Amino acid sequence: MTSHSTLTLRPDAPGIARAARLLAEGQAVALPTETVYGLAADARNGEAVARIYAAKGRPSFNPLIVHLADAEAAGRIGVLDEDALRLAEAFWPGPLTLVVPLRDGAGIAGIVTAGLDSVGLRVPAHPVAHALLQAFGGPLAAPSANRSGRISPTTAAHVLAPDGGLAGRIAAVVDGGACPVGVESTIVGWREGEPLLLRPGGVPAEAIETVLGRPLARGADLVAPDAPGQLSSHYAPAASVRLDAAKAQPGETLIGFGPVAGDLSLSASGDLTEAAARLFDTLRAADRLGQPIAVAPVPRHGLGLAINDRLARAAAPR
Repeated sequence: MTSHSTLTLRPDAPGIARAARLLAEGQAVALPTETVYGLAADARNGEAVARIYAAKGRPSFNPLIVHLADAEAAGRIGVLDEDALRLAEAFWPGPLTLVVPLRDGAGIAGIVTAGLDSVGLRVPAHPVAHALLQAFGGPLAAPSANRSGRISPTTAAHVLAPDGGLAGRIAAVVDGGACPVGVESTIVGWREGEPLLLRPGGVPAEAIETVLGRPLARGADLVAPDAPGQLSSHYAPAASVRLDAAKAQPGETLIGFGPVAGDLSLSASGDLTEAAARLFDTLRAADRLGQPIAVAPVPRHGLGLAINDRLARAAAPR
């Protein structure tokens, strides 16, 4: 990805306003939360979210947590049932993420949910994060603001560290000091109506069980969503998928890229950021046609590594 200077913004009104403008322009901005620093982008803008993956060097597209200003905004994105509303009232704002059904017409980019029909929602308690969410006026997708595989950052200096940081790879970081909690949010989901602990974190499981009045089943970590039986298993099309196809065979739907034109295209111009943003929506559109799917070659560098990782999973025998 192209290197550029990363702004360090103060957590005051001008700094927050500048960060909100950058987010509205489709840039990625690191911000403090009570857990760790997050790398935020407009959750409605697929290409903006693709820039998160490019900056992190993330090898595959996993579901991202959507951060909202309040529970009312969260309810416009996901369907909060009685359990979820009870937990939201008890622990929001705070370090708790709820994985709930994605609401029809929520407008969240497919790359955020990795094509799934569920979405992880959180209302952060950090005053700087809250101020930025209010100034931006929309949902922000935000994983931790570090290179993939590196330690999660709890200060702005960690975000910009020369070893494994994001300096030159993102537009800005809002310096809100050290994160008070320092570990990621607890993630709770539901399977067949029963609450499931997907990841331990900043809210103790016992406190959640007290509010719900029943135990949490323990599940695999949301950040490792390939585990057998995992609630957030990766989206895979029903149709078979053939990769590195120069042209379609009879009866196939061809997804093109660059010079290989298809029935649908990830990016006619060969832009990997556009292709990443369109990947899940294009797979779904091809799947709806009810035919085997062929996919044109996508370069294996930069975001192309993550695109090919996900395509290989989609093409794996089932």
